[in-house]
Amino acid sequence: MSLLPAVFAGHGSPMNAIEDSEVRREWAALGARLPRPKAILCVSAHWETEGVAVAASEKPETIHDFRGFPRELHEMIYPATGSPALAKRVVELLGPEPVALDPERGLDHGAWSVLAAMYPDAGIPVAQLGLDMTRSGPEHFELAKRLSPLRDEGVLVLGSGNIVHNLSFYDPRRREPYEWAARFDAKVKALIKAGDFSTLAEHDALGPDAELAIPTPEHYLPLLYILALRRKGEKPSFFNERVENAMAMTSVLIG
Repeated sequence: MSLLPAVFAGHGSPMNAIEDSEVRREWAALGARLPRPKAILCVSAHWETEGVAVAASEKPETIHDFRGFPRELHEMIYPATGSPALAKRVVELLGPEPVALDPERGLDHGAWSVLAAMYPDAGIPVAQLGLDMTRSGPEHFELAKRLSPLRDEGVLVLGSGNIVHNLSFYDPRRREPYEWAARFDAKVKALIKAGDFSTLAEHDALGPDAELAIPTPEHYLPLLYILALRRKGEKPSFFNERVENAMAMTSVLIG
């Protein structure tokens, strides 16, 4: 199989899983045009761990890790199978780092809300990699580099989060972006285009706008996992380039 791309998706509200939005349509279009992967490894903002962990469930449940949304969303099921084989491969690649295999972890909405649009048949096995919140940005970036062989092995690596994510400022009635949110999104895109990934990994040093755009790092860190997989000569491209008040949907394709 030819080298598979790697994708960072700004996932935003879980309502994107069921609403006919432009964001969802772009996810669907991407899934239709990419080579069909043998398996998917998702790094989602919504699985925070202490230490590195990977899901090894054969039949992962659909986790509804949110409140206050319509019943239709709470009842949605994404019946993809898991991939214990992929989980074991991740353990092998990340060694000698200790990696816990979690036989019960399901798919959180950071994973299934995007995958339901990209691959609605749920026919591709999915495993998730937890975000070890004891690590710094550069440590996540270096860890992610070890996953590079997966791109040669038919595995789509999907990072799911948001470059800008501050729910304390988020107002669904407001469409225009806050100035700080638009500035930070533009800065990150410029650094990606310049290939300055080491600066992006040091997210705490990205200036005053970063304090608002990244109040906590879990939605930003999945981006680093995708940037770390770029091969020499590959130019990242962007889709869903929009900032909605205090949330950026900007997404990145490597390869």
